[in-house]
Amino acid sequence: MKSRIEPVRWSPPPVPPARDASELAVEVVAVPGHGPEDTLIDEDGSVLTGLRDGRILRVSADGLTISTLADTGGRPLGLEWLAGGKLLICDANRGLLTMDRDGKVTTLLGEVDGQPLRFCNNADVADDGTIYFTNSSTRFGVEEWMADLLEHSSTGTVYRLRPDGELTVLADGRPFPNGVALSGDQRTLFFAETAGYGLFKLDLTKDSAEPELVAAIPGLPDNISRGSDGLIWVAIGSPRNTVLDTLLPKAPVFRKVVWGLPDALKPKAADIIEIQAYDDAGRLVHDLRGTHPQFHMPTGVRERDGKVWLSSLGTTSIAHFATPAN
Repeated sequence: MKSRIEPVRWSPPPVPPARDASELAVEVVAVPGHGPEDTLIDEDGSVLTGLRDGRILRVSADGLTISTLADTGGRPLGLEWLAGGKLLICDANRGLLTMDRDGKVTTLLGEVDGQPLRFCNNADVADDGTIYFTNSSTRFGVEEWMADLLEHSSTGTVYRLRPDGELTVLADGRPFPNGVALSGDQRTLFFAETAGYGLFKLDLTKDSAEPELVAAIPGLPDNISRGSDGLIWVAIGSPRNTVLDTLLPKAPVFRKVVWGLPDALKPKAADIIEIQAYDDAGRLVHDLRGTHPQFHMPTGVRERDGKVWLSSLGTTSIAHFATPAN
């Protein structure tokens, strides 16, 4: 059964002015399963991704060979490297997991204060092994992500987990915090708020620093990552939805009605691909938009050595394109 929603009124910020985005053309690689939500690039250029059924796949750099590395038994989302070649997995259902080179999956952090991590979403790892990650909602799991957008109760949290196990809340009460990425000097943490339409930053050198808006995103930002080019790449899952923006400041009953509708009648992500990249100062460097019949709703983006890989919660393909010139 569907969870009940208790919508909170919220007035969305103005839609950013229309812009002339550069045309984006991608090539796609089909994967044997649904919802490759994030991508991670290995030293040989192969790409790791996690599927809705729990499998972690490796796709060769040329896209011709696909193998299964492990099954988390949950729903893997964000992927990152740990020291020694271990894989860090943000599993929406099971929390922070690790996978060793033999494919053994171990729980690193499954709950906070006795409560399961309900929507462990994305992470980044500092050179000293400190993990920064998001739990997007305490109200809804990944299969009901739209409920969180409709309710807008802002129960998400950004965490820091040190190698000694110390867990710190860096920001809480956030509207669907999602992708995270460290600055080049690792003194600043960038994070995306899907339901807040923004890219934010936290000064890690100050205790109890408050998030600062870096950029208003022209849509719903999802995963973010630092590329080998030093930029913060942002996957925009969908442009702003006019129906959602209209309903958010109105009486909660309207959003309850929408949530009760059949899925076919609910607001949907547009069938386009939007990607942006920012420098550490918040300057927009790349603004890209395109379409492809087998790929849309980009939820993950990863740049390395002149190539950008994309993933999507809503497709059975991953995609790639050449890094544009600055």
